[in-house]
Amino acid sequence: MGEHAGDRSGRGRQRELPRRALLTGGLVGAAGIVGIANRDRLSSWWWRYSGANTPRVEGEVDHPGAEWVPAASANYRRANRPRDYSIDRVVIHMPEADYAVTLRVFQDPAHGAATHYVVRSEDGHVAQLARELDVAYHAGHQGFNERSVGIEHEGWADQPEYLTDALYASSARLVAGICARHEIPIDREHIVGHNEVPEVIRICPGPHWDWDRYLGMVAEAARTPEPTPSESAP
Repeated sequence: MGEHAGDRSGRGRQRELPRRALLTGGLVGAAGIVGIANRDRLSSWWWRYSGANTPRVEGEVDHPGAEWVPAASANYRRANRPRDYSIDRVVIHMPEADYAVTLRVFQDPAHGAATHYVVRSEDGHVAQLARELDVAYHAGHQGFNERSVGIEHEGWADQPEYLTDALYASSARLVAGICARHEIPIDREHIVGHNEVPEVIRICPGPHWDWDRYLGMVAEAARTPEPTPSESAP
């Protein structure tokens, strides 16, 4: 950073003070500044990286019924959200690929990106690739990565046949759970498409994504409790 105008204008007055006073005051002031800076830095590091040692259970998922398919560790950052960063957005994606390829790409450490979840078109099956407490590199925007949960939906933006009833219903249930866990309002300000992320040029989830239908389904899922294992058993 450059000098501030106030720093330059104060130099003449400093020369009028006794040299001993300048040295003593300067050392005390410098020590205080360094102490404050170190304290703030340590506080910042503790806050930002406090999730590094947060216990994980291998295979544990946040969404009931999801399959744990871990992304490459290079494609997300360990954190302890919402302690490190508050979560107030859900970002809807479409990968321009099928389900299997999407998982394979996110398991490639050279790819550098992954979402928290992938939803399969045929039957709505959900894979979880990163825990919600971690920061997945999915939005192409650091601030949005830190504040959001990302969901890929199998398919291509120009092929509406991938937007099946099963995909919509499963995704709506998934998002309703995310919103409940993190107290996220169910509206278009907080549930957004990847194309709405600032400074990102994308078309996903594309022009065929039915936002009105989808938000209605998320709201309905939020009003309907998840069935218990005994209730869902045949």
